[in-house]
Amino acid sequence: MTKAAVATRRSQRASRTPRSPGTARDVFVDLFCGAGGMSLGFQHAGFQLAAGVDSSEIAAEIHERNFPDSVSICADLEDLTGGKIRRKAKLAGKSISLVVGGPPCQGFSVGGKRRKGDPRNQLVLEFARIVGELRPRYFVMENVAGLLQKKYRRLISSFKLAVKAEGYAIVEPIRLLNAADFGVPQRRKRVFILGYRVGEVPPKYPKIRSQHVSVAMAIADLKRVEKSKLVDGDGYSGKLRKPNPYVRRLRAIRVGKSNGVITGFARTEHSAKTVRRFGRVEAGDADKVSRFIRLKSSGVAPTLRAGTGFENGRFMAPRPIHPDLPRCICLREAARLHSFPDSFVFHDTKWHGFMQIGNSVPPLLAHAVATEIRRAIRKGK
Repeated sequence: MTKAAVATRRSQRASRTPRSPGTARDVFVDLFCGAGGMSLGFQHAGFQLAAGVDSSEIAAEIHERNFPDSVSICADLEDLTGGKIRRKAKLAGKSISLVVGGPPCQGFSVGGKRRKGDPRNQLVLEFARIVGELRPRYFVMENVAGLLQKKYRRLISSFKLAVKAEGYAIVEPIRLLNAADFGVPQRRKRVFILGYRVGEVPPKYPKIRSQHVSVAMAIADLKRVEKSKLVDGDGYSGKLRKPNPYVRRLRAIRVGKSNGVITGFARTEHSAKTVRRFGRVEAGDADKVSRFIRLKSSGVAPTLRAGTGFENGRFMAPRPIHPDLPRCICLREAARLHSFPDSFVFHDTKWHGFMQIGNSVPPLLAHAVATEIRRAIRKGK
């Protein structure tokens, strides 16, 4: 057998049997993982992803496709224990450095109904319970800005008391971070709660970058795809324009099993009337009918929202209009504006794909937080 054949056989065996994630020293578990924005950011910062947990079968499927070396667990967190997660992820007896997660935000979201009694709000306390059972050195919980509203103070207080009872402290004050301040070409404010086991080195919040990444820097090189033939109506395998530093960084990140095809280019077929109307909208203004905002090439994108699930009518969130073309942005352009690498895949159904992006933590924002956790871990070794 030739060396090339041996290498191919080894590669095939590795893809069929994921290596044990418990061998790495800084192992982490992602609760409410979704498609994997937080998973990717922390993994790229040097952590080893052991398991992603989500109650959605679709999310778990996509997470598994992008992180084949980890274990994807599809289950409601209320039905899991730390012991079950350890067994499924082959982590029995192994140290876990970190637990991360963003409990469902619909009950807190400024864009939603913000129901104080939404049962999903209690998943914040389920997160605290799992932290206590897994005993990581650190934890990171993420949520929308609405979590800091006065009406949720009692819930946050309960969360703090719960983790304190398990021997953890929280970095105060809790911070609201804007993704645009950390290299993401999108205004997206999110609450991050950093916690550490008493006795560990307290982590710090990441420092704000001085320069923002613009919409043009994120998606201008993709315009070459506009008149190209797509693979199966969605993928592109040709050359793109020369990358700037932001795009070069995203192209360098490899996840899943890449076949050289970049997916997510299927575009919405607008009517001729809509195309004419979109063409008249000035950058930064909103279309008078759809209320879609036209992106400004030199600025950052507004928050890309997830839309609503089946329980609320399954509506796709408003998508921005391309800064130079009379159409809404496609899935891959949204992914670029969210800092997902080109190798990352989303669900084949457009509605699911945009929801997965809108529900996720921008990987570069997660990476900034992860870097600070890594720094604290190194100091404590």
